This record gives sequence, C-alpha cells and structure tokens, in this order.
Amino acid sequence: MEFDVAVLGAGPAGYTAAIRAAQLGARAVCIEKEPELGGTCLRVGCIPTKAWVQTAHSLHAAREIDPRLGVVAGEPSLDFGQANEWKNAVVKQMTSGIASLFKANGVTAFEGTGRFEDARSIVFEGKDTGITFTSAIVATGSYPVRPPIRGINSPRCVDSTGLLAQTEIPKRLVVLGGGIIGCEFASIFERFGSDVTIIEMLESLIPQEDTDASSELRKAFAKRGIVVHLGKECTQINDTGSGLDVRFGDGESVECDLMLVSVGRAPLVEGIGLEQAGVDFDPKKGIATDGHRRTSVPHIYAAGDVAGYWQLAHTSFREGEIAAENALGHEVEIGEPAVPRPIYTDPEIAGVGLTEAQARELHGDTVAVGRFPWVANARAVMQGETTGWVKTIHETAYGELLGVVMVGPHATDLIEAAVVALDAEATIETVADGMTAHPTLSEAFKEAGLVALERVIHLPPRRKTTSV
Repeated sequence: MEFDVAVLGAGPAGYTAAIRAAQLGARAVCIEKEPELGGTCLRVGCIPTKAWVQTAHSLHAAREIDPRLGVVAGEPSLDFGQANEWKNAVVKQMTSGIASLFKANGVTAFEGTGRFEDARSIVFEGKDTGITFTSAIVATGSYPVRPPIRGINSPRCVDSTGLLAQTEIPKRLVVLGGGIIGCEFASIFERFGSDVTIIEMLESLIPQEDTDASSELRKAFAKRGIVVHLGKECTQINDTGSGLDVRFGDGESVECDLMLVSVGRAPLVEGIGLEQAGVDFDPKKGIATDGHRRTSVPHIYAAGDVAGYWQLAHTSFREGEIAAENALGHEVEIGEPAVPRPIYTDPEIAGVGLTEAQARELHGDTVAVGRFPWVANARAVMQGETTGWVKTIHETAYGELLGVVMVGPHATDLIEAAVVALDAEATIETVADGMTAHPTLSEAFKEAGLVALERVIHLPPRRKTTSV
C-alpha cells in the first residue's frame, strides 16, 4: 500500500497531522498500536484525568455549599463506580470522535505496531502487510519514567495509567513526584477521601512554574491536609503484603496502600525503527527536529512529545499541523508561540510566557509585576472561590507584557486571554485599558494590569515608604 503521508501514532500530534494532511489532498494513513485512537491524552491521560477532576470539583462544591446562598442539600458522597463509568464514557466519546473525523476526512486508520523498515517503508509486527510513503511523521508520544529505587516494581507502585484503572479508593496514597501530574492526582484523591502524601526531591512543588504559584499551591494543600515532603529523595519501598512502607529522606518513612510514581515522562523512540530510517534521536531528549519539525532525514518529520520540545497536548496539536503542512511542500515554522501551562489542581493554576524569576533574570530591574487577589473580584466572591490571584509581569522600558500567572477559579480557561495578548506582543497598557464585562472573573487580568501601573481602582493604594 502506497501513501503520500504516513503518520506513526494517533495521539494529539498524530491524528492532527493525519487530518491536516488529508485536508491538503494527501493520501494519509495513521498507524496506532492501541485499539482506540487518541493516544495517551485521550485514552489514559488528559481526558480521563480531567473527568475525575470534574467529579472531585463537584463533590467539593456539594460539600462546601454556602448556606447563605439559600440552597439546602443533604450530605454528598462519592459513588466511585459511577465516577469511573462517567470517566470511561467521556473517553469513549472522545476516541470515537477521532475515528469519525478520520472517516469524514478520508484518513486511513491502521491498527498495529509499526516500525520503519527503511526510510521509505513501514512494516507491522505479526503482519504480512506493509506500507510505503513519500513522507512520514513520527508521533509516538512518551511513556512514564520509573526511577531505579529498590522495591519500586511492586504492583502497588503504579503510574498514571495504573492509577486511572483503580476500582477502589486507596485509604492512603503516596505520590512520588510533586510535578504537574503528581499534584493533579494528589488534589483529586484528597477530594475522593484518601490520605495523601507527596514526596518530591526538589525544593518546591511544580518546580518549573512561578514560585508564587508554587507557594500558593503548597499553602492550599496544607489546608486540605495533604502532607508534602520537599527536598526528600525516596530511597526504598517495601511491600508488606498489605501495603507499602516507603523510605525517604534521612531515615523517614510513611505507610500507604498505593503509590503513584509520577517523576516524568520520556520520549518513545525505541523499537520503532528510527535507526533503520536513519533518523537521529536521543533516548532522553527525543528526535532532533528543526522549526519545521523536520528530522535528520528531510522527508521524515516528528511532532509531539517524541520531538522533545514540550509534553503538552495543545503544543502537539500545533506541531502536528506544522509537520503535515511541511511534509506536503509548504514552508511553515512553529516559531516561539505563547504556550499556556495549565495545571488542574484545586486551586487551578495557569501560566504563559515568562515566570517572574525568568523575567528578572533576562531584564533585571526593569521588571514590574501587578497582582490582583480574587477576594477583591465580585464574581469570585459570589462563587465563594477567593483563593489565589492573577499576576502580570512586564518590562518597564516599553511596557511589553512578558508573562501572566493565575491561581484560582477557572484559571485554566482564563489564561487564553493572556495567550492572545502575548502572541500579539501586547503592552501592559493594552491589558489595563481594555474593557472587560462586569461582573466576571476575567476582570482580574485587567485589574492586575492596573495594579502594575499603580492605577488600581478596586484595591487600596500601595503604601509608599518614606525615607527619614
């Protein structure tokens, strides 16, 4: 079978690339080893996790409903079986949707484990058939890393896929790794009723995010009873037969029923025939690509987690489009887009652009910030969700907006306004002078800009220090 474009992997980068190639008139095939399309994100990642996030949010909202609103409700409880049915139904709807889109766009879907036989053909494990192609796009994604800790091979130590497959709530959950995945699951399972402990070897939660956001999350977790051990390395795990005894730090230990191992993901580059195709790659960094997502072999491209730039579904979507367009003779580069960083904890966190520390490292003393708290936003007060704030970061020479960080209600939705602002190279004056509907949560972005310019209306003015 001959195709213009062959895509290896049907995750966000892969299925997007296949559909875009078909839109441009190509005979496109997408090869996926799993029965369902959508990759890690749709099957065992973003989608099922956020379905649980919604369950956790609804459970918390029902428990904490303010009687002053005039709503009287009974004591809510979690039906975990029903929550899992809902999660699985959402996954089914999304993965089936990709299959429908393939059919509508004329993309050929091939189920099987494919690998490059050479730079122009792909063969399939256990099958006699193979395909040839003019161009190919590698979109095999990534897999969870398992660190070399004694005892970590216990079946009670699971990755995110294993945790999503649980049918009972663990009474005690240890989360190894305080990054995005670990913190999201910690937040979910505390709402579900687990006693949660996080062990993180670095000195902060979500260490790549803005330090103010990390500190806010740490405080929120402490209020919720989530135990956090920072700067501590896990040294040994003992399976007692009824649970785990986890050793960490300087002789410290904690017992649990289940451990989530969430210390990062690595690009899936082994076993797919990259050597036979002549494609350069690094087992830790992924496939080397340029701004067109072209590999060392000019007619082979790579997109998504395997390309080694970001590990985000939304960046994978764009990379898939770019790879497909270039595979068919266009000249498109990804450039340096504003990439949102959503974190679905409670409170939600989202950032885009530079963190405050990064901005100060690049621009020194010409950096100014504005921070507006949710407690001063009318809509947040109505909703009873006043934890957190919105922070703008800009340089003072020209007023260019450098970054935005949000902690609080619907931050992962609200960040899109900041994404557009950064892509448009907006100034802090544009943010502050813009008009926002009232009363809305979106006003906080504008208000943070006003704080930065010392023109704030809905907060007391900053106290000015006087020298003696």
